Parts: sequence; structure tokens; C-alpha cells
Amino acid sequence: MSEPSLAYPLPHTRDGANGSLVQRPGPANEEETLFLRHHLVNWLFTPLYLLLLFSTVTGYIAALKLSNQPYDLVLSERARLMASRFDLVPDDAAPRAADLLPDGAGHLTFTLFDANERPLLGNANLPRPRPHDLAVDGPRLRSTTLGGEKVRLLTLRFHTSRRTPGAEYALVMAEPVKDRLFLGRSILGNIVIPQFIFILIAGLAVWIGLKRGFEPLERLCGAVAKRRSDDLSPLDEAMAPGEVRPLIREVNALIERLKAMMEQQKRFVANAAHQLRTPFAGLRAQAELAKRETASPAVKTAMEGICAGAGRCSRLVNQLLTLARNDPGARNDEAMSDLNLYRIAQETAMNWVPEAVKKDIDLGFEGAKTELPLCGDEGALHDLIDNLLDNAIRYTPSGGHITLCTGDDCGVWLSVEDSGPGIPALERSRVFNRFYRVSGSGQPGSGLGLAIVDEVAQRHGATVAIGDAEGGGAVFIIRFPPQSSKDAGFP
Repeated sequence: MSEPSLAYPLPHTRDGANGSLVQRPGPANEEETLFLRHHLVNWLFTPLYLLLLFSTVTGYIAALKLSNQPYDLVLSERARLMASRFDLVPDDAAPRAADLLPDGAGHLTFTLFDANERPLLGNANLPRPRPHDLAVDGPRLRSTTLGGEKVRLLTLRFHTSRRTPGAEYALVMAEPVKDRLFLGRSILGNIVIPQFIFILIAGLAVWIGLKRGFEPLERLCGAVAKRRSDDLSPLDEAMAPGEVRPLIREVNALIERLKAMMEQQKRFVANAAHQLRTPFAGLRAQAELAKRETASPAVKTAMEGICAGAGRCSRLVNQLLTLARNDPGARNDEAMSDLNLYRIAQETAMNWVPEAVKKDIDLGFEGAKTELPLCGDEGALHDLIDNLLDNAIRYTPSGGHITLCTGDDCGVWLSVEDSGPGIPALERSRVFNRFYRVSGSGQPGSGLGLAIVDEVAQRHGATVAIGDAEGGGAVFIIRFPPQSSKDAGFP
């Protein structure tokens, strides 16, 4: 049941049999808006993370090297000291391991080999020196594993000058590396932890900088999202950074072109409707006169068809004019005045009583209060109620009833309830579209009646909702925004 149409999206529509209000879909998701931010974050934070990883690896290598140097130096000095102590032992005295170990070196393990690589003494069974370790002068150090434990192994080839002068010996020493690893981790912590904190601070600074940098774009996006669909005013370039202003200027130029095109279209529709109104009225008058003349039944039938067609065309032209006049994009604040919705609704209902009587429909009016203050366009409100009642009378069968109600609970409102076939729930989101008609309605019409209702409601900041009538049929509810007594002109 309805003559549909919707020029601009309604704030709300009714959904389902329970008539609950449903918010219309908003703008597309923000994935496109956030893509640039994600792109910048990836390019800024990825190098920071790679820098942290590289710093950790190089820091670990440097820490191990730094921790080995002092320990290797001490181990080499102890090896030379042990070699000098062995040289002081007389030939006729049997050397002991305790005589060679310096003070505080109880954790050291060593083995002394002669020139034939036979172990002479020591406190551990260490491996024989390798030939290339004996090929160099001075201590030779390497890392290895002994008994499942990581150790630092030193090999020192030396000659004695007092004990068997000229004799050659090889001293092999092993020291656990756990103290070195502890020192290395400490050095690594002192290197990496400050760098990690620095990178965290840098990352936070980058994030805050990006957030602050995108705030103008977010404000611009919010301002555009809050705009009405009929607001074609230029965007404020000052809200965007300098890099985005060329884009804003191009968008404003596009808006101006679109605005000019829409204005041209509106003028064309209004002018065409004005030009067509008089010819169709004359055609209908001539056809009515021709029907009164004596003619054959076929001619009278043709004249009746011409009259009906001219009437439909005249009604379509009038609706197009009304639609152009009430377009939210062509709103005229001077047409707004202090009104009484109760009076307007009562007068409009009385004008439709003859049409309702012709179809044997009970048309009633109910109003809880005789004064309902409203600031609006009286002619536009008459158009709104006219189209709701015309729509209801067309689709309500003979013997049915239509009720026009007004009230002011939770704001000023009016409703039109009928006992017609109702509107399917799936159709309610589309019946306000221009030239849309519910399939299978079987009623003549252009599909502009509810489009006019929608646009008049938008001009007044009202919402339109569709529900199910209690006894079957449909109910249209128009709720107007709150009106202060000062604005409405009532005490």
C-alpha cells in the first residue's frame, strides 16, 4: 500500500511486523581512511624493529668479545706465571700441581706436557696440544667443550732456562666460560636495554606524531560525514593540511559542477511541469465537453479514457511541481513561520472528506490538543498530509476506515492509519524512492506521493516511520523535532 519514493535517505524507517525503528546504513567502513596511516606505520616502525634486531645481534657479538678479552688476558698471564714457577723448581725436586697454581686460581684445570707430549703433572686430564697450537709463540686460545661443559682452552709452549735449560714444555689450561657469559649478558643488557627504551620512545613519538598529523583529516572526515545529503556547500580548505588542499579544491570544483547540474535539472523539471499543466488542463476540459455531445458509445468510451489519462497527467505534473518546490536542496527559510499543526491537519482532513465518501471510507480526525505549535512551511505541510491521505484512500478498500491523528507526547507528531493491505516489511525501506511502486498493488499512480512526504519531512527535520496498524493496514508516523515555545510563537 503506497505510492513510494525517496529522494534523500530517511533518518529512520520501520522494520518488520513490530515496526521497530531501524537506522539506515551509514557511510562505507573506514578501511580507506586508515590505509595511509597503516602504510606510514609499517614504513616507519619496520625499520625501527629491524634496527632493534640488528642492534641486539651485533651487541651480543660485541658483548662476548668484550667479556672474553679481560678473561683471556688474565688466563694468559696465569699461564705465563705457571710456566715461570715451573722453571724455578730444581731438577732434583718433584714438582707438584699446587706449586704451579697461583693464588685464587683454584677453579683452573691444567696439564703440563713434555716435548714428547707426555703429561708430566696437572689437576685434570686435558687433551694433548694440537700441532698448530704449538707452532706459534705465546698462548693460543680457543673455545671447546670438555665433559659437557663449555670451556676456554689455552695452550702455551715455553722453554726453561734454569730447570733443564733449553727443554721445551707445553702447558694446557682450561677455564669454564660461565663467568664470561654472565659478564657478556651484563654488557649486552647495558647495550640493548637502553636502545630498546630509546626505540620505544621513538615509536611512541612517531605514533603521537602520526595521530596529531591525521587529526585535521579526521576532523574533515567527521565534518563531511555529518553533512546532510543535500548540503553542497564547499569544503573548508583550512581544515586540511597543505598537502591535501589541492584535493579539497578539486572536490569543491566537483561539488560546484554537481550543484550546477542539479540546479539545471530542478529548473528543467519545474519549467516543464509549469508548461505542461495548462495543456493538460485544457485537454481534460475539452474531453469533458466532448463527452456531453451526442456520440456513439465507442467515442464516449474513448473520451472517458482521454479524461482519465489527462487527469493522471495533471496529477503527475502537480506532483512534480510539489516535489520541486519541497526539495530539501531548495529550502526557503522565509517560508517558515509559526503554525498550529492541529489546525492544518484538521483543515486538510476536511478537504478529503468528499473523496473518502465517494469510496465509502470512514475518514476520521483525532487530536488530543487543539494547539500544537510548530515552525514550518504551511503549504508544504498541507502537501505532506494531502499525499498521505491520498495514498491511504487509494489503497483502502470500500467500507474501510482512515484516521488522521495528531499529538505532542515526546514531541509534535501526526499519523495516518488505514485498514488497507499494509506494506510488506521488505518493501518499507524502498517505498520512499521516487517512482518506486509496490508490485501487485493494482492502483494507478506515479510513485511520487511518498517521495513528497519524505522531502517535506526532511525540510522540517522530521522523521518518517512505517508500522503495522492494529486492525491490519499501515500507519505512517511523522515526528517533528522539539519546538521551544519562543520559536513556535505560542505562550
